[in-house]
Amino acid sequence: MRSLAAVACITLFLVLSIPGVSALGGDEGWIRVDCNVNGASVYLDGEYKGVTSAGSLSIPVYTTGTPHQSVTVEKSGYTSYTGAVTMPAADETTTVYATLNPIVTPTPVSYGSISVSSQPSGAEIYFNGDYRGLAPLVISDVWPGSYTIRAEKSGYQAYSTTARVSSGVMTSVYCPLTKHDTSGALYILSTPSNSNVYLDSAYQGSTPITLNDLASGTHILEIDHTGYYDWKSSVTVPVGGTRTVDATLNPLPASTTGWIYVSSSPGGASVTLDGSPMGETPSSGSLKLNNIATGSHTVALTRPGYQPYSATTSVSPNTVTEVSAILQPTTTPSGTGGLTVASTPPGANVFLDNTFMGITPLTLSSVATGSHVVSLKMDGYQEYSVTTPVNTGAVSTVSAALTPITPTPAKSAMFPAAGLLALFLATLVVIRRKP
Repeated sequence: MRSLAAVACITLFLVLSIPGVSALGGDEGWIRVDCNVNGASVYLDGEYKGVTSAGSLSIPVYTTGTPHQSVTVEKSGYTSYTGAVTMPAADETTTVYATLNPIVTPTPVSYGSISVSSQPSGAEIYFNGDYRGLAPLVISDVWPGSYTIRAEKSGYQAYSTTARVSSGVMTSVYCPLTKHDTSGALYILSTPSNSNVYLDSAYQGSTPITLNDLASGTHILEIDHTGYYDWKSSVTVPVGGTRTVDATLNPLPASTTGWIYVSSSPGGASVTLDGSPMGETPSSGSLKLNNIATGSHTVALTRPGYQPYSATTSVSPNTVTEVSAILQPTTTPSGTGGLTVASTPPGANVFLDNTFMGITPLTLSSVATGSHVVSLKMDGYQEYSVTTPVNTGAVSTVSAALTPITPTPAKSAMFPAAGLLALFLATLVVIRRKP
């Protein structure tokens, strides 16, 4: 009996000494860990089980044993994964998906800088709108990124650009400045055309006209035309551009009369116009003859003790014509005097007794006393002629308002031939009349 009991005890001891036989009962399953990184270490409840290969690791577990609670997957240079685990049934597999992300080591960032130059130098430099100084300059300690650089200088157009700054790098920015164009132009039209143009009181020509290279800013523009009210306005010349001015002039009221102002030295002379008495010249000033019909008129002056004076003058609508007479004593004095000749417009050729003397305005000295014929000639205007006296030691004045010549239509080509024929016939008549 004692030997049987000993055998039984030994047998029971051997059975109990076999690991897991009583606890596990022999049922087995698997926990599969899938990972995006090979070579990652896998732990079940903190106990190392192996490394992943070909994207996974399968771990055998006994289903009747103590259940596992968590799985941990880790690898140097990657973030670790820890998650709950579900125990499989016998002969089954549960899968755990573990994703490891690489640990990014931040790259150290350092400041950059901007070197700014300008042409011409000395421009004011603005960094994102903040003034930093005069070019050339260096803007230091600039964080990497994009910035606005603006350059300004008096007399030049502003320049703006974008500068991109990298870590530890100096960025160069060049600012070429363009000069302001301070001139402009005016293109001037008018109704009617061919009107006189004055800019800041200086004559420029006739419309239509383009005035170039004008200083920008405000100017005074005047336009006039015979028979129309003057047009006057301030105009602004744009910088680098052309402004068009279209001026419409308003016509003067229709008129067929003008004025004649008659003066004499000495005064007190009786004045007749075309033979009709008009009054006497005052001692100073002029005798004003109003509402005189346009055209040619003869003005005569008489005064006891003086030679009669006569002049032919032309009257234009709404225009004053002046007649200035220096009366000569009936006894002819000896000696010389002076003579001043003026015209409107100026620039007329002056002839004294058919001798060319110069261009108006003109003052002649040492002119023999007595009566002289003064003639004024100018292209585009009717010839003006007057007899004026010159007194010893005195200065006589002739002032003439020249009358424009009205253009006549061009004659046809047959008129020259007809004129030649008429001249030929007239010559024959003269020849026949000779004895």
